[in-house]
Amino acid sequence: MSFSRDRIAEPWGTRTPYGPGRSWPQRVDQYLADGLDPGSVDRWVQSASILHSNGDALDIAVKDNEIVGVRGRGVDRVNRGRLGPKDLFGWQANASPDRLTRPLIRQNGELVETDWDTAMDRIVTRSRELLDEQGPSAIGFYTSGQLFLEEYYTLGVIAHGAIGTNHVDGNTRLCTATAAEALKESFGCDGQPGSYTDVDHADVIALFGHNVAETQTVLWARILDRLAGPNPPAIVCVDPRPTPVADHAAVHLAPLPGTNVALMNGLLHEIVANDWVDREWIDRHTVGFEELRTQLAPYTPEKVAVTCDVPADDLREAGRLLGTTDRLLSTVLQGFYQSHQATAAAVQVNNLHLIRGMLGKPGCGVLQMNGQPTAQNTRECGADGDLAGFRNWANDAHIAELAKLWNVETDKIPHYGPPTHAMQMFRYAEQGSLKMLWVSATNPAVSMPELARIRSILSQDRLFLVVQDIFRTETTELADVVLPAAAWGEKTGTFTNADRTVHLSDKAVDPPGQARPDLDIFLDYARRMDFRDKDGDPLPSWHDAASAFEAWKQCSAGRPCDYTGLSYDRLRGESGIQWPCTTEHPDGTERLYTDGRFFSTPDYCESYGKDLVTGAPLEPTEYRALNPDGRAIIKAAEYMRPHEEPGEDHPFALITGRTLYHFHTRTKTGRVPQLNAAAPQVWVEISPQDALQQGIMDGDVLAISSPRGILHAQARITGIRPGVLFIPFHYGYWDSNPTAAADHDRAANELTVTDWDPASKQPIFKTAAAAVTRVRAGDGPAPAPTATAAAPVGPGIAPTAGGSAAAVTETRPPIGEDDR
Repeated sequence: MSFSRDRIAEPWGTRTPYGPGRSWPQRVDQYLADGLDPGSVDRWVQSASILHSNGDALDIAVKDNEIVGVRGRGVDRVNRGRLGPKDLFGWQANASPDRLTRPLIRQNGELVETDWDTAMDRIVTRSRELLDEQGPSAIGFYTSGQLFLEEYYTLGVIAHGAIGTNHVDGNTRLCTATAAEALKESFGCDGQPGSYTDVDHADVIALFGHNVAETQTVLWARILDRLAGPNPPAIVCVDPRPTPVADHAAVHLAPLPGTNVALMNGLLHEIVANDWVDREWIDRHTVGFEELRTQLAPYTPEKVAVTCDVPADDLREAGRLLGTTDRLLSTVLQGFYQSHQATAAAVQVNNLHLIRGMLGKPGCGVLQMNGQPTAQNTRECGADGDLAGFRNWANDAHIAELAKLWNVETDKIPHYGPPTHAMQMFRYAEQGSLKMLWVSATNPAVSMPELARIRSILSQDRLFLVVQDIFRTETTELADVVLPAAAWGEKTGTFTNADRTVHLSDKAVDPPGQARPDLDIFLDYARRMDFRDKDGDPLPSWHDAASAFEAWKQCSAGRPCDYTGLSYDRLRGESGIQWPCTTEHPDGTERLYTDGRFFSTPDYCESYGKDLVTGAPLEPTEYRALNPDGRAIIKAAEYMRPHEEPGEDHPFALITGRTLYHFHTRTKTGRVPQLNAAAPQVWVEISPQDALQQGIMDGDVLAISSPRGILHAQARITGIRPGVLFIPFHYGYWDSNPTAAADHDRAANELTVTDWDPASKQPIFKTAAAAVTRVRAGDGPAPAPTATAAAPVGPGIAPTAGGSAAAVTETRPPIGEDDR
């Protein structure tokens, strides 16, 4: 049966209800360029989505060597054929007329086109100068959550093994560094314990700061199908905004921003006080429970209700649901990760599962979610500053393993202290000790906090800035050298989603002009720099994606993220496969810790943990004393007030976040007619009470200010809690005038604060103080998403082969055929 749906107006598609313990039915979504018959497609090329973290498997339609559409892969475990709006329409950005096709260099203050030899010679010359003058600490790399595994691993080997710099991080620092840190704190290592299939079994699904309906539309469709079927799960939602998740929740807790630790302590207090804990499991598999019990004692519902400004009865009801269910799935995302005490709050979600013994069983899992499609690979491969294969920088034996793999001296690999996180890298650049920064596939001039400061840093004459991207962005305009990169669909590689599912993305078409795959660019740099191992052989030793993947498999062998059972051939044709995948587990591993054994033994763990208040790393001897047997670690945390709170001059709490139709700084989604038309401009959400008090009507133009800057946006009056403002962070200046100071009033990060979580080092985007002033009346209510709105015309925004229609074909098997 086939249906046609407007998937801008109906982003989650039609329902395919199913009950607990059943397989999620297939529904194959397809979108092709206007008027194109599926039979006229020349070939379908296997891939997966690169515009969110869900990992939706799809096939790319190719005709006349151009991408002309996509269809979901019904065989895949992640999406069972479904695609979200960004999956369905986002491919059109590849053919945007303003793609970068030739390298650029700065001459006389202007960026001008050049050839690859000239551009790379500039980079190599400056690299050698800095290595001679200062050494490895002069050079830093800031990468993405959107490249492929093979590219991250290559970058990590170049940075850590060939150059020897400790200054390596990704923009994953901004979105899911706390996911990794929380997992290390509780389980000794990164790696999601749960699986998306836990949705199929759970009786309660708790979403902590995770607006899954907008960030992972296909996963939300899975939850909606459970809600539409027999014996649906109860939803617990923690979010200050009235999201679609909140609309479906049995309990919606909307705490004040910056109070997540207090809220979690209150929920855990209820569970412990009512003895809804699994003492036998706790005693056998964990350490730290008594410290937690002591810490929780003061966090009564009445006290927490005052701190968080939520009803005490709602806290009790949420505690009852979490404490009495037999199958609990919890997910966590930016509402916790980008807030005050981020790691401490996320760890308390882990604690919830540890004290209830709810890990490693169907429907019992925790997913510390990722925000980007390949964020997991950034962390696995060492491109986020950590060491490849989840190795421990403070464990000399782990350093020796890497040195042997790469055939370099152990002292070449930096391990004298913690890896340099992005916020510190930008500070070093500000101070002048970091003199070269290579940015790949990200746009910090819009995505980093306190943008006036970031622009100032990136504009310094003493900083040599290299930017590698597919479009000109706000960041490329500040660069000394710009390198044109191939996009998704124009290169081959693998990437891993938030539940450890590995997908292969094959090359479908050639990149435009002289654009090159990121892997080729990194390898070209290594060859021109003449990086060598101890035997004088090229470092890295591989030459293409397939050989890079084989090298990565060797690096991952025996580590938690073991890929040795995978190959490109294994990943072609069928479903993605979850790591670890080995000879012992040839079909992958659905859930971790099924036997109550963890990756946390002192000689094996990725991290010895940190102090959740100061961020100071624990010494190896401290960790051995705490956890000699490699159990899960229950870490308690005391609530502390945010550093910046609302006051007389700035009476609102400002939070930023995502919208369904855009990704990051809109460099791709802003060039897609359907997606850009659905959300063409920035807005600010304000509560009815606050709007009435300020004399604000829906659609009015407001000036939102913080101690750092000002932004103008249309008002949307919503059910957001009073005292809180929400602004989506996607909007920058590439489609206006990127250099005009007067135009710097669209980006939410003009307002955010330079501050970060002490443990994960993730910037805080959800506890800034702000003020609101009505500027003028609007032209009507702020526009709601619509499939028929005209897309604004600007640089790169033009109807492509897909036109502006949003009608998608959904195909479902006959009832019962696929419900097995």
